Amino acid sequence: MTPSPRRYHITTFGCQMNKADSERMAGVLDHMGLVWTDDPYQADLVLYNTCTIRDNAEQKVYSYLGRQARRKQQRPDLTLVVAGCVAQQEGEALLRRVPELDLVMGPQHANRLQDLLDQVLAGNQVVATDAVDIMEDITKPRRDSQVTAWVNVIYGCNERCTYCVVPGVRGVEQSRMPQAIRTEIEELGRQGFKEVTLLGQNIDAYGRDLPGSTVAGRHQHNFTDLLYYLHDVSGIERFRFATSHPRYFTERLIRACAELPKVCEHFHIPFQSGDNQVLKAMARGYTQEKYRRIIHTIRSYIPDAAISADAIVGFPGETEEQFQHTLDLVNDIAFDHLNTAAYSPRPGTPAARWDNQIDEPIKADRLQRLNHLVAVKAAERSQRYQGRIEEVLVEAINPKHPAQVMGRTRSNRLTFLPGDLAVLKGQIVAVKITQVRPFSLTGEPLIPVS
Repeated sequence: MTPSPRRYHITTFGCQMNKADSERMAGVLDHMGLVWTDDPYQADLVLYNTCTIRDNAEQKVYSYLGRQARRKQQRPDLTLVVAGCVAQQEGEALLRRVPELDLVMGPQHANRLQDLLDQVLAGNQVVATDAVDIMEDITKPRRDSQVTAWVNVIYGCNERCTYCVVPGVRGVEQSRMPQAIRTEIEELGRQGFKEVTLLGQNIDAYGRDLPGSTVAGRHQHNFTDLLYYLHDVSGIERFRFATSHPRYFTERLIRACAELPKVCEHFHIPFQSGDNQVLKAMARGYTQEKYRRIIHTIRSYIPDAAISADAIVGFPGETEEQFQHTLDLVNDIAFDHLNTAAYSPRPGTPAARWDNQIDEPIKADRLQRLNHLVAVKAAERSQRYQGRIEEVLVEAINPKHPAQVMGRTRSNRLTFLPGDLAVLKGQIVAVKITQVRPFSLTGEPLIPVS
């Protein structure tokens, strides 16, 4: 009787980059003959792809790990892996804290997973956190969706924001070659994917590390050029990208988004604070006036564009007046969506060592006030969809209402509509919007657009 194949489970914390990394690692495990299971307690290999941006994400990892470590004491053949940013930050300290771990690996080692597991199977406890040049990836990701896909275009980050661990855990910027990116997207088009999100920790930095001369003061390889180069890939109907940095965001990129029909009218540009002194302490490299100019320029080219962003409250030294400047910015710009967080000191970052930390109750109060304003402004922004016809790319069933399917408008607004997923999956459907909520819509389908 042939033994049943080993099963694996991956739990992903954090950002879109981590989700993309998890899909690549799942592809490696599939290639090795393991079989996915939804239940981490039925798996023979459990991998946690971790995030260290905020303390609560890190603590959650440790509580999950503790449960699996106890399981491993009963089942020594269980393989436990911690990947991602906590792994990179903690390294061997993780093994001391959780000796049951088999493999600790930083995000830059995602496509080396098979080699590293071979070392584990040979009886070694392995820590892979050294810096590596990211080799062009030949693994086939096991993608969660059959309609939308993530594609990394640049890894790492050269910025030195005083609150952020990303440069320390994801390394320096490494851009992929344009031809390699296009080849991956052409394959996605052949497989029937309709939408691609181009990913980078700081996507506007794309290309500045690639060989090539500067022409007329502009580097030959940059992100705007990449968009033009990828735009005509057959089968792909939509392009999105994240995350942008206001320091590098150009009018030329905005113009490209207005000119290129497949590029969606949605921009995710974190501002972090609406106060110039706080931005300076964060080492963000721009002012709130410059940020406002960027949004004004986007809206002059693409009046209906959706704008989303990230903001931090309670940064060390932030006064009530400075916090008010953040509220003013949010009130004036009226974001479609805003990811908010109270400042969380991260190990090894400059801001964590400063003695002007804000008390937790003040941070919590500011976060609550900001979130209230975000919801009010998002509800106002949503009103513009009432009665409109929007193009929705259908992706999945609405888990709360199985008679409905769901997808996203070009402006990235989640939209629910009645329909059969077997018929509509991967279709772009014209939908008349009948209900608006702050962060989602409901509508009636008219006819498939494509």
